Amino acid sequence: MSAFLREFIVEFVELVILAGVAIGAIFCGKKLRDRKDAKKASQPQQDTK
Repeated sequence: MSAFLREFIVEFVELVILAGVAIGAIFCGKKLRDRKDAKKASQPQQDTK
């Protein structure tokens, strides 16, 4: 029973760490995308024909 509980705790800690990394990546990606969109919107539009 002790080994099961220990393994459960290890897996739970890994889950929390991976979820934190995933959430951090989502927020960083959104911030970078917003910055790119703002930069693109501030530049004058060029006609390409």
